[in-house]
Amino acid sequence: MGESVGTLLELDVTGIAHGGISVARHEGRVVFVTDAIPGERVVARVTEDRKKSFWRADTVQVLEPSEHRVDHVWPEAGLDRDPAVRPGGAEFGHIALAHQRTLKRDVLVDSFSRFGRIDLDAVLGAPVVVEPAPGDDDANGLGWRTRIRLHVDADGTPGPFAARSHTVVPVTSLPLATATVQGSAPLGRGSMPGAEVVDVLSPSGSGGARLVIDAQRPTVVQEVVGDRTFAVDDDGFWQVHRQAPAVLTAAVQDLVDHDRLDPEGQHLDLYGGVGLLAAALADVVGPRARVTSVESATRATEHALENLSEWIGARAETGRVDRWLSRTVESASRPERERFRAGTIVLDPPRSGAGRDVVVSIAALQPAQVVYVACDPVALARDVATFADLGYRLEALRAFDLFPHTHHLEAVARLVPVA
Repeated sequence: MGESVGTLLELDVTGIAHGGISVARHEGRVVFVTDAIPGERVVARVTEDRKKSFWRADTVQVLEPSEHRVDHVWPEAGLDRDPAVRPGGAEFGHIALAHQRTLKRDVLVDSFSRFGRIDLDAVLGAPVVVEPAPGDDDANGLGWRTRIRLHVDADGTPGPFAARSHTVVPVTSLPLATATVQGSAPLGRGSMPGAEVVDVLSPSGSGGARLVIDAQRPTVVQEVVGDRTFAVDDDGFWQVHRQAPAVLTAAVQDLVDHDRLDPEGQHLDLYGGVGLLAAALADVVGPRARVTSVESATRATEHALENLSEWIGARAETGRVDRWLSRTVESASRPERERFRAGTIVLDPPRSGAGRDVVVSIAALQPAQVVYVACDPVALARDVATFADLGYRLEALRAFDLFPHTHHLEAVARLVPVA
């Protein structure tokens, strides 16, 4: 660390950056500041000065507060706590809920401008809006997490990590978690001796809460979305927000262009997990839907086979998406290629995005449309730019606030051939 670490700076906060960090300048240098809001003047302590182009700092005092500043929804993450022991995971908790969505919209639009070469509002024909999930405004964005991970310190005390560190912070509350998860979380000093990680989850179809301690053998639980039940491992991937599976199901079905949807096409659900979005797509295609879900996790693929069993033409295959696509592009027969050209591809990649190789393979299959579900706006924008180079244009996009009081958002985009 350099000589500036620990220095207190008075900063005028001017903007928001991807990752939920506010932006200020000091003597020409960019300073990324936690726990601030654009428009504020704050006192911040420098925490990192290794880069010439920017420093990092934590807000310790607000001199001129934003009109959008509120008491932090997680008292233990408030400004009265030392930044080193403020729990992470609610970095927008000091911002009024509606303004959080405005900031997320700003980041989304900026991401597309910088990395996607797109004026998002102009392409869509109207300003994009980050939509709330049902019930979140009434609950002030609290009580939505159906799964939460606690780390355990050497004394056996569980808690979240402090922001940007591996320091376990003991807490007495988990305001973003559902009431069932909060009530079942083993908070308290020394409550989990010998453990390293505790996941607390409340599956919608299994009743009550479950604790998964370290690498214990997975148990199958049930998650209910509409009138459909999905089997998933208790340590497997499932959307965290209580309404996210239903919101994303509806969004994918809304973004599919029915005029481009061919019931005889070969449809794909990439990074398919246990088949949530494959089922959403198959519902729209119809009972004869040919949908193949591709997922690298073997257990998830096994569940997807079961979860998609109502469609005789549905399959679930285990494999890395990039390799599976590459093999498929190379080996597809002429009739198979025609079915892929008539098909719709849905993909829900990890936070890092699909990446160039996957986008190139998708474009090589020449699907009638692509519906891309993304949890990172920069990764989405980069992939949309790659699609544009390969003849696919962004036609529609919706954004959702499925992570209130954090900087994260979800977006669902439709891409179609230019010609």
